[in-house]
Amino acid sequence: MDIDQEYLNIKVAAVGGRYLHRDHILPVLQKLQADCRVETLGYSVNGLPVEKIRMGNGPVKILMWSQMHGNESTTTKAVLDLLMAMNSGYGNASELLNKLSLEIIPILNPDGALSYTRVNANGIDLNRDAQDRTQPESKILRAVFEKFSPDFCFNLHDQRTIYSAGKDKKPATLSFLSPAADPKRTVTESRLKGMRLIAAVHKELQRVIPGQIGRYDDSFNANCVGDAFQMLGTPTVLFEAGHFQGDYERETTRRFVFLALWKALELIATDSLVSNSEKAYLSIPENKKYFFDILINNAHLLDGQPKDIGALGILYQEQLQDGAIIFKPTVERRGNLEGYYGHVTYDCAKPDELLLLRSDYARAHLLHFN
Repeated sequence: MDIDQEYLNIKVAAVGGRYLHRDHILPVLQKLQADCRVETLGYSVNGLPVEKIRMGNGPVKILMWSQMHGNESTTTKAVLDLLMAMNSGYGNASELLNKLSLEIIPILNPDGALSYTRVNANGIDLNRDAQDRTQPESKILRAVFEKFSPDFCFNLHDQRTIYSAGKDKKPATLSFLSPAADPKRTVTESRLKGMRLIAAVHKELQRVIPGQIGRYDDSFNANCVGDAFQMLGTPTVLFEAGHFQGDYERETTRRFVFLALWKALELIATDSLVSNSEKAYLSIPENKKYFFDILINNAHLLDGQPKDIGALGILYQEQLQDGAIIFKPTVERRGNLEGYYGHVTYDCAKPDELLLLRSDYARAHLLHFN
């Protein structure tokens, strides 16, 4: 059986798209209740429960959390697939569950998920609240961390469509980081373990998504949760789900996140990190901000644009409307955009593309020049 069919057999098809909140995942958690332990840890600012799922009985403990930022839902979908895979006997699931103990918070910020915002209901970025822990959600995560005392932490996020994997014309579909534990970015023992894990996962993923994996910026910030846990000596790995060509619903990226999570668990369970070095980690290309959603070259040929405009770089603004996410195109930059890429590119010097961009359809659906 090929990898795509194996994945489709365990994918939670009832959950999809970008807008994902607690009501969407509750039926999945209820279905899994018989095979794993679901516990309410506490409540959000607006009183929504924050749940944790416990699976496995092994000696190696892994804590992971998703949707710390409410509008970053791709990794939550992948986590649901992971839970279903474990319950369905996918691959070597039984071996992993005998060697690992997993605690997973699928939605840490349920208020932000409901309103599709990065921040919580008090307008606080939970990933900048690791030290003061002013918010109930921050306190919940820290309490789980201290009680569980994990051997590894997986910090699961989404990143914007602007990122390329290095300087090449390929989007960073997945990015990883072993965060720094101090301003000097010292390679501590815990950080090195994270680097080794990422290097091994990267090697495996190159088979299915070559050239589209990046390394996230490692600037130190003690208020970020990953940095804070790394400071405490726990290897912490940041997973960033990004853009795959044409996949704005991030269903293809979702599969790659699942594969990354599964491989990471296998590597930890089998203690297979010794041969992977810091050098291999650092060879992963750093994320660069070289992409627009739409790039329009020779934009001066469009009606109403200045003669010296050069190009238009357009990014989508994600907006919640009637229970769905719409993508509103808005000009981000004008001028000389040489060296930048578009997930979709037009050249107004080509008559057929100029005609398309002058159409009513383009004005309504592609372009927003205000």
